[in-house]
Amino acid sequence: MTTKSREPSAASPDGHAATAVLHVAERLYSMNPEWVVFFREVLGVEGIVRRTFSDPESLLRFECSPQYARIREMLDALRVRQQERPADRETQRVVTVRMPRSLHETLKAEADQMRVSINTLCISKLMKLLDEQEQRELAGLRGGFDSAADPAAARTRLARAR
Repeated sequence: MTTKSREPSAASPDGHAATAVLHVAERLYSMNPEWVVFFREVLGVEGIVRRTFSDPESLLRFECSPQYARIREMLDALRVRQQERPADRETQRVVTVRMPRSLHETLKAEADQMRVSINTLCISKLMKLLDEQEQRELAGLRGGFDSAADPAAARTRLARAR
């Protein structure tokens, strides 16, 4: 008598989702993005993997799948390619932030749970905050009565807000 395997097959819902995620990753990979972009869009906190496999059990099953192994191979290949080509991208800067130990422990636990570095988590949170702020500013400019009458003034206010 045979027992059913707990690994998702291509026909199971998890297998279908894993295959769909792999197809998205392959399309992005074919565009030869920087590895950081690939990581963010596929494996990052807001990436397709975490949106598709939102509970820890399904995420763990996916991380044991051949589709996940292929995604990791693509990520590794992009990292190697980027190391081999000249650095024509923006340089990075370092910022030291002092924070209470309890906040650091909370960020560390969240990053560990998401399987990303604290640096990646903090950058994601900062970018999200900046995006939300910019959206509020744009909404305020669109809602302003005089912004429709004077688009140049609206652009100036937006530039100053940044």
